[in-house]
Amino acid sequence: GGAHSQHAGRAIHARQRSPAQQTGFLFGRFLICQVGLLVLARESAKPAGRDVLQSIGLPKMAALEEGFTLSAVPLGVGPHGLLGVEQSDKADQFLVTDGGRTVILYKVSDQKPLGSWSVKQGQIITCPAVCNFQTGEYIVVHDNKVLRIWSNEDVNLDKVFKATLSAEIYRIHSIQGTEPLVLFKEGAVRGLEALLAEPQQKIETVISDEEVIKWTKIFMVFKHPVLIFITEKHGNYFAYIQKFNSHTLSKYMLLLGQEENSVIQSFTASVDRKFISLMSLSSDGCIYETLVPIHPSDPEKDQRVVRSLLLKTVVSGDTRNGVALTVLDQDHVAVLGPPLPSSKECISIWNTKFQTLQTSKELPQGTSGQLWYYGENLFVLHGKFLTVIPYKCEVSSLAGALGKLKHSQDPGTQTAPHFVNWETSRGYRLGSQNSEQSKRILRRRKTEVSVQNPASKELLSAIKKDSEKHIEVELCKFLAIKPTPDFNTIIGDIVSELLGRHKAEPSFYPRNSLMQLIQTHVLSHSLCPGLMEAALEKADVQMLQLCLQQFPDIPESVTCACLKIFLSISDGSLQEAEINMESVSDYSDSVQEEKMEEQTEVLHNGFNAEEENCDNCDRELNKKPQDAAEETTSCPVIPKRAALLNAILHSAYSEMFLLPHLKDIPAQHVTLFLQYLYFLYLKCSENATMTLPGLHPPTLNQIMDWICLLLDANFTVVVMIPEAKRLLLSLYKFVKSQICICSELNKIEVSFRELQKLNQEKNNRELYSIEVLELF
Repeated sequence: GGAHSQHAGRAIHARQRSPAQQTGFLFGRFLICQVGLLVLARESAKPAGRDVLQSIGLPKMAALEEGFTLSAVPLGVGPHGLLGVEQSDKADQFLVTDGGRTVILYKVSDQKPLGSWSVKQGQIITCPAVCNFQTGEYIVVHDNKVLRIWSNEDVNLDKVFKATLSAEIYRIHSIQGTEPLVLFKEGAVRGLEALLAEPQQKIETVISDEEVIKWTKIFMVFKHPVLIFITEKHGNYFAYIQKFNSHTLSKYMLLLGQEENSVIQSFTASVDRKFISLMSLSSDGCIYETLVPIHPSDPEKDQRVVRSLLLKTVVSGDTRNGVALTVLDQDHVAVLGPPLPSSKECISIWNTKFQTLQTSKELPQGTSGQLWYYGENLFVLHGKFLTVIPYKCEVSSLAGALGKLKHSQDPGTQTAPHFVNWETSRGYRLGSQNSEQSKRILRRRKTEVSVQNPASKELLSAIKKDSEKHIEVELCKFLAIKPTPDFNTIIGDIVSELLGRHKAEPSFYPRNSLMQLIQTHVLSHSLCPGLMEAALEKADVQMLQLCLQQFPDIPESVTCACLKIFLSISDGSLQEAEINMESVSDYSDSVQEEKMEEQTEVLHNGFNAEEENCDNCDRELNKKPQDAAEETTSCPVIPKRAALLNAILHSAYSEMFLLPHLKDIPAQHVTLFLQYLYFLYLKCSENATMTLPGLHPPTLNQIMDWICLLLDANFTVVVMIPEAKRLLLSLYKFVKSQICICSELNKIEVSFRELQKLNQEKNNRELYSIEVLELF
């Protein structure tokens, strides 16, 4: 909805527009005026037109796809909705437990149930069914104390294995790599095998009187299970951490801080090696975070941890029910609930690092406030149906939040996270009483990062004094070793050392080594700003092309510097360079050329631009249609230059920062680039899909955006160049033809709208009728 449009990407979502709207969007950015000679006016002369046509924002790093109903019929849920959705031993299968008597196994990809099991009338399931990943069997609890274990072959739960325990069960946790763990309502935890060996064993009481478990989750840390559960007593909240490798239980009191009057409505958590990041959604509509140490300094003593504000007002503070929270990855959380008091309930994804709403989807039928996630699927109870909403989350970076991510990623490729590590103020906040401990932790982290393995030490030593060939050999040895956790940092250190020696010794330019390091996919411009600077000095177009393809955070000034070199370097120098040609296909089309030579007029998308039904201002151009046809049949640049220019088109940018630098490009180079962009546009227009051939070609949106950018920045110069006159006339002709097409499509749209109104007015239809609708 509108709440996240301000954070949406620059990418144009064509699928959301009608044909008329899409055509108008692509071509409406060109505005036309004719004073003496025909010129193309700057679109900025009509800001209102840009406001209407340009619905752009920031590229999304998270997206919610179209959801689907997992069950075709309403589920027999209890008063509080479903008990749970749990992963089966197969990635695409899930156990759904309702609040009554039934457990259903679903296969999500087929959207159908594979099996259903129910307890007897009078019995009630009190705990979500889980899968024992070690045996493939299923486990459920009914009437608080009775365990049932069965497999896919079993039909009747009354005849499967049964064990009655001595204490009431709160939850059974099952996770890959360990046996199922049973958490009792009194806070004790037991392994399943130990319970089955002695079901009536005495279960100790861990939590105090009137203390009630509110939420629980299990993690695997260093191949050992770690369980956290949250309790509440008289408005106070406590976190218990149970470690099973050392069999220790730690207790922490959650200090609410300034929001003492708020009630916690939902919990979620993620884990790293040392801390559990506990997030909570409170009744004031805000998300708070608490960092709970896995390894406490004194396990025998109760400790305190402080909540800190993570996201402000993600849901309406007036909402008392129907809200939920779950963490998706280290930078994203999913929130269920209405964003405003009067709005409908929706599910939204927030970026916690940059405090931005990424995307949202309305749930008009309401929800019970239950949310689960597995793999790339969110499960939510929408009305009386269990709905699955696929989602995608990319690794977030400041480049993405500023709109500098690339418009698309090559299909089939998998890139490692870019080394743009932005430490946030929310890291390691344990309260003022633990501030010294936080400082020690941070110092220890910095020390750990700086530790280098022997291979990297040898390489760094070789860089200081050895030849380029010897450095290449040492680098190959280092890259052949299995990457360590500090691999990204070491790569950054190596590049810094190479560039430092190059600066001290200009003759030392280890090009091959730098190319190898770029292809590790862990570098960024912010990590090694001197890399592209050195490549620009050497006019190393191959390295510049690779950097443009790999780095997500290249400044606009550097992008323009690359563009200047790509346009000015001679064809002879380019022929000798090794350029990646994936984005360039064979643009020659003999059949198309023959057709264009036989034509006496140029047709585009079925429209004849010479017709006088729109305007007469293109007579000058229509006098020489054959010349225009010949102009469009050949690419104005050689293939290698085209590949370099395509890298510029694919690069990420912010329009506000890019425009000033585009004004510094010489006029003849601007004209050449415009000619190439116009040629690409014509090639797009040759097929119905409006796409270019090739493996990674520029998109039509990228082509149109760059044409507009160049005209915005250099209009007053280009319009005075005689060589650019025909190009501007051609642009005008095509814009005019598309405007006429858009006008005709709008007329058709109005007619269909009237038909729809006539159809809706007839409410007295029977089961069968014949109607005649007349249009005048």
